Amino acid sequence: MNDENSGYYAPVEFVAEAADDGRYLRDVLRKRVGISRRLMIRLKTSDEGLTVNGERARAMDTIREGDVIAMRMETEVSEDIMPQPMHLDIVFEDDHLLVVNKPAGLIVHPTTGHYLNTLANGVMHYWQERGERVRFRPVNRLDEHTSGLVIVAKNPFANQQLAAQMKEGTVQKEYRAFVYGRAPELEGEINAPIGRETEDPHRRVIREDGAPSQTFYEVTASYIGKASALDVRLGTGRTHQIRVHLTSIGCPLIGDTYYTDPEWSNSEIAGRLSTIITRQALHAVRLSFAHPVTGELMKLEAAMPEDMQLLEKELLSMETDYFAHLADKK
Repeated sequence: MNDENSGYYAPVEFVAEAADDGRYLRDVLRKRVGISRRLMIRLKTSDEGLTVNGERARAMDTIREGDVIAMRMETEVSEDIMPQPMHLDIVFEDDHLLVVNKPAGLIVHPTTGHYLNTLANGVMHYWQERGERVRFRPVNRLDEHTSGLVIVAKNPFANQQLAAQMKEGTVQKEYRAFVYGRAPELEGEINAPIGRETEDPHRRVIREDGAPSQTFYEVTASYIGKASALDVRLGTGRTHQIRVHLTSIGCPLIGDTYYTDPEWSNSEIAGRLSTIITRQALHAVRLSFAHPVTGELMKLEAAMPEDMQLLEKELLSMETDYFAHLADKK
């Protein structure tokens, strides 16, 4: 935690190991901790940026096993984001990161012409009320109408470490989805490149010259062949990836009016479910990653939101109605 008068984020500390003995502080930080050249420059130019055993240190100082190395980064604040009171469903928070269960209908970050009513506005107000000067750094993002877990780094080091994990694919992101139709397999993998649609740059499509994209799914429930519940895991993180990939196998997300199929959007079941959910039935339910400072494996989960719970109940009731109808015909 930091306060407005300290000028620094909470320090990141670790103890030098035998493999660090005799090496320069600069090399220890780069090779063992993996800090970027840019962050190294910031630490070197800050009055209290680097200390060893509580004493100010230089990048070329020699490290000995057992030395306590501390990095202190100067606080920043997102001056261009207006704090706004907002209820936040906080799943986890410490000095280095914040994980929030984002509701559907909320954009993560302000955009041109949309400066308020975003997750960033609510988080900035929350930190301001706690006396913390923190810049808003979302590590992952969700579509406006997708609910679920969003990681926000609270300092440059945590942001860099988590961004590296995202790039390496070691952050595991799992979603719960309700779709029309039945998937071709109970467990499957979709490998299909995704790129922008020529006529609509906001829309993504499968195209040969697109970016490699990989999605894994597992069917967890099937509702009389007309709908399914899937657990979805991302191998890559392209814009609208799940929506595009699931539509490509004939299973568009229930409630999605942007990526859909006329066969389903004009169906009787779609009309019945339209009163239950008015957005794509997609929820980022689980995240697992290594804590950026401690290295501890973090496994976080967000309960399914009310609209998707109601949707699940309605799908189950449709199945009950179907089998009751068959029984009446006998």
